Amino acid sequence: MTTELRGKSAIVGTGHAGFGEAHGLTAYDVMAQSALAALGDAGLKLSDVDGLFCTMMEDSMPALMAAEYLGIQPRFIDGTMSGGSSFVNYLTSAAMALDAGLCNVALIVYGSNQRTASGRLVTASRPPAYEAPYNPRYPISAYAMAAARHMHEYGTTREQLADVAVAARAWAQRNPEAFERGPLTREDVLGARMVGDPLTVRDCCLVTDGGGAIVMVRADRARDFPKAPVYVLGSAAASSHRQISQMKDFTVTAARDSGARAFAAAGVNPADIQAVELYDAFTINTILFLEDLGFCAKGEGGAFVEGGRIALGGVLPVNTNGGGLSCVHPGMYGIFTVIEAARQIRGDAPGIQLKDIDLALAHGNGGVLSSQVTAILGSQNTL
Repeated sequence: MTTELRGKSAIVGTGHAGFGEAHGLTAYDVMAQSALAALGDAGLKLSDVDGLFCTMMEDSMPALMAAEYLGIQPRFIDGTMSGGSSFVNYLTSAAMALDAGLCNVALIVYGSNQRTASGRLVTASRPPAYEAPYNPRYPISAYAMAAARHMHEYGTTREQLADVAVAARAWAQRNPEAFERGPLTREDVLGARMVGDPLTVRDCCLVTDGGGAIVMVRADRARDFPKAPVYVLGSAAASSHRQISQMKDFTVTAARDSGARAFAAAGVNPADIQAVELYDAFTINTILFLEDLGFCAKGEGGAFVEGGRIALGGVLPVNTNGGGLSCVHPGMYGIFTVIEAARQIRGDAPGIQLKDIDLALAHGNGGVLSSQVTAILGSQNTL
């Protein structure tokens, strides 16, 4: 996104459905319920939607299927799939489409019944030819290698990785919508079943059902809706590889690029951000993204998250809903980073509502640290 699009569009509705377990529902049922929740939040109807942005994990033409299921015939659709980062990337696509007059009401939506359908954290992608002979456990093996390399390069410890999970749970315990709200200590994480050395099962995201949706309009209409608008100030995408074997450095992600360009477009810097919502599929993600987005120096992420520094009362609020580690993770988590960032700015977060939030960051990750998308959202005060 360029500076010309700064603040030209706004989120005016958010919604979700099926958190945790959505028994008896298909992924498209959950998607539709999420869409209706977001439209209801904005005071709109399905017939108002003329721009649709959607991808799912189980269909080759998800945007077309979603439109048919919802009973709409949008003027503009985008079903680009870059994994869990897709939905953060749709913020840019929707902003461009709105600004160009290609649509007037953009609906970004996702749904999944991963937990009740299979209950397993697996990839739908074909095994890569040159990695398959080693029988990796995807995606866990890839992230375990990144964690191991970070530990080797910078002295990051398993205890510091565990502190990421503990902080996420502390936020989730105060969020009635979170799937996991029980107590969790560093010792619990370290003593949990090992699934991919050095990652235990508590270093890994949840496997849940759930869906989310976002409604966007042009800024000139944004104040006509029931809830305070949340403006898209800057967003950017970057990709560095598809398969983990092609990642040049396991300790540096393309978030370094996407973050720099998103901050430049928004005209702010990391020190200005008051709430950070990251795609925490694994505990190492949070450490890598905090470094690459500029919240701390490379190699200092472990120390940065230690001892509750990203939990409530710490130096930086990170994943204030509990994240993918404790709140919800239905196959792809990216849309929920945007929803939580928007709610913190609007002042109606379901868990801990931070005070006077004007700037929040949402960051999506796709593949195996492959696709990175960063978005900066702001209140009316930031225009």
